[in-house]
Amino acid sequence: MAKRMVHLIFPQKLIKQPIIYQTAKKFNLIPNIRRANVTEKIGEVVLELSGEAANLEKGINYLTKIGVRVEPIVGDVIE
Repeated sequence: MAKRMVHLIFPQKLIKQPIIYQTAKKFNLIPNIRRANVTEKIGEVVLELSGEAANLEKGINYLTKIGVRVEPIVGDVIE
């Protein structure tokens, strides 16, 4: 099982939607929210995703396609 740590930045229009749940379910991924900050204007989440490597890529591409900014994280979060 592969893992990816990503920083997600949600635009205001997507903040109230269950995007992480939908992505996890659609691509058979296991999400682990490591840190989050959500306001009325923006949502930021540090997320660890686990699953098959191909599904991780598909899930990240899906997030980008719907308007979530996805930035990879390397060594930023305490293990």
